[in-house]
Amino acid sequence: MLDKINQASDKIINKLLDWAETIITMLPNLIVAIVVLVIFFTIAKWVRKLLNKALFKVSSNHSVNSLIATIVFTAITFAGAFVALNVLNLDKTVTSLLAGIGIAGLAIGFAFKDVASNFLSGIYMAVKSPINVGDIIEYNEVYGTVKDIGIRATTITTMQGQDVVFPNRLIVENYYTHFTINGHRRIDLSVGISYGDDLEKAEEVTKEAIREISYLEPGTTVELFYTEFGSSSINFVIQYWVKFARESDYLKAQSQGIKNIKKAYDQNDITITFPIRTLDFGMKGGKSLGEVLSEANTSKE
Repeated sequence: MLDKINQASDKIINKLLDWAETIITMLPNLIVAIVVLVIFFTIAKWVRKLLNKALFKVSSNHSVNSLIATIVFTAITFAGAFVALNVLNLDKTVTSLLAGIGIAGLAIGFAFKDVASNFLSGIYMAVKSPINVGDIIEYNEVYGTVKDIGIRATTITTMQGQDVVFPNRLIVENYYTHFTINGHRRIDLSVGISYGDDLEKAEEVTKEAIREISYLEPGTTVELFYTEFGSSSINFVIQYWVKFARESDYLKAQSQGIKNIKKAYDQNDITITFPIRTLDFGMKGGKSLGEVLSEANTSKE
């Protein structure tokens, strides 16, 4: 029994000595491998920083620039890891690692297909999509400015300051409205004037008031269309195009249009109507106004 214990302890000691000898033998290579990793990581950080500066000089697409810099950084880091493994004479490990990454990639792709879809959609949005950081869009009834286009999701900041996050695949798969891509936007102002006003005069005065707005898009026309006979007014819509890069551009141009029209109408004696109710006391079966007033005075007495 004692002999067996001694034999087992000898095997363990020999194994530990072999490991210690291997570590001592590989120590120089291990140090070199660590140095290689540090060098590659430093180079990767330096290249990413350099790319960020260089790319922004030739491209204003923040998402594409960040994506390219991140891909280059990751590629250099992985290259350093494989070189370090080769220095340690772990060629078979490198081969097994590459094969394992491939198999793991397939497994992860099936298990997390939504995550993978968002990732690929994020790359597509960064490279091909017209949406960029700072653009104003409307998606799924959310209207705001694109704050960030990440690998997984896109963040939209509403005009009230709330951040709304959407998975990238949903934006790619569905429709959205892009407000800033063309650089201009049309304003439709609805106005109602009195039935007693001259329609030709009102049209000319309204158009002239809108033409005085400083935010108008050059080369565009101001158009006015009468739309209906309302209950107390003749209604029309005045349409004009303005430069648009921010929400304030639209609101200022709309506000200026309303002020200009009101001022012009006051100067030209044109009436912007409001709901009016007429009481007809002479209808069949009714009483005249005089009779109503007489009854009211009698009741007071």
